[in-house]
Amino acid sequence: MPESVEPAQQPSSCLSRPTHTVDRAFLSMERRHPDVRWDAGGVAYLSGPPPSLADLRAYVGFRLGRLPLLTSRVEGGPRRPRWRQDADFSIDRHVHEVVAEGPEGWDAALHTALNAPFAPGTYWGVWLVHGHAPDEYALCYRFHHACQDGSAAAMTFRAMLGEGEASARPVPGKGRLTALPRRVGTAVGLAAKFVAGSLAVRGHRPAVPFVPTGERRLWRGRVPADALRRIGAARGGSAHDAHLAALAGALSAWSAKSGVRLPRVTALLPVDARRPDEEQTWGNRCFALPLELPVRTAVERGTRPQDGDAPLRRLEHVMATTRKLRGEAWRQAIQDLVRHMPDRPTEWYLRRMLSSRVTQVMATSMPVADKGSLGNTQVTGVALLPLLVPGHLFGVGLSFFGSWAEVAFVSDRALPLGELLPELWERAVGELEGAVAPE
Repeated sequence: MPESVEPAQQPSSCLSRPTHTVDRAFLSMERRHPDVRWDAGGVAYLSGPPPSLADLRAYVGFRLGRLPLLTSRVEGGPRRPRWRQDADFSIDRHVHEVVAEGPEGWDAALHTALNAPFAPGTYWGVWLVHGHAPDEYALCYRFHHACQDGSAAAMTFRAMLGEGEASARPVPGKGRLTALPRRVGTAVGLAAKFVAGSLAVRGHRPAVPFVPTGERRLWRGRVPADALRRIGAARGGSAHDAHLAALAGALSAWSAKSGVRLPRVTALLPVDARRPDEEQTWGNRCFALPLELPVRTAVERGTRPQDGDAPLRRLEHVMATTRKLRGEAWRQAIQDLVRHMPDRPTEWYLRRMLSSRVTQVMATSMPVADKGSLGNTQVTGVALLPLLVPGHLFGVGLSFFGSWAEVAFVSDRALPLGELLPELWERAVGELEGAVAPE
């Protein structure tokens, strides 16, 4: 455990903040579908002896001084609920442990933490997973999506375990009032574009090739972060573009191996829309954008199966959409939509985009931290746990931690050959590297 931890500032007993429109949309979806799991999160892997459960609870309790909203609960009616200080907050109901039965029990212990229910009345939980080795352990953090999005969760990680400054986020410049009519038009047009696309879905959605068990599994892969950055930069794009192109290549290979036809796969991309002055540790300020992945095989496209240009075509296809997202106009429009769209259109839009008739994969990407530690133990890796939507094939999260880009696939246990996805993604990254390398 840490040798010195600064005393926590006790949260204000009068803490009260309004819920955001996106928060209320997720709260409403939870009420409509109580059988669906609306949680996401992440796993931090650490090297060194694990703390005791009592010490971890004390540590998390100290750190909550930096995260006062984690001690709140939602109160009020469905129309205008607020986050208020929970007078009955107990750290023991939020921090738990799972002990593996020796080295062979690691997977079972981790997936127990991944699937454990939240304590009644709680919105998040931390599970200490250990027992498989004397000098390794993991911390699994999960939260209801009504409380946080991925950017807020990454900030929570940095407050709990991370070191260094928060990662930079692209934010629009300060707008002028004279530009307001143009901004309104751009925002409305952007929303209409994606809504129209969702109403005119081409082709057939891939049938879920299994009977869901309700039990989630996590599979991980990693490549040097610089590899993704080099691939993206070679074509004027980003590491995230390279990841999505590699994801399309991995899905194409998985389809061939599993026998699951994928006539069309659309990924749902969460986009952070916080203003620079907004609180980052609680609530949702994200917008969901659909992006069709170029998954179909060369044979299905009518070209030669040995066509070596396929990786580059996938990258160019992805960048045709994402380069607009990096532009000032789209970023400002997304921020305006998240800030001003009323409740009913927001919920309708999210429900539409989360539907398996429109999207089939949740794909999120997040810079987490340069490094992290808990006392004398060091964080060696991070896996994101994206929201797993009913009817989706899987959720995939790309985290940037230290010098590594780590991919995590979360799916129902019954997904055929799901364990191959990280390896296929790594292989697709290698193919992209070879394709963009100077001759």
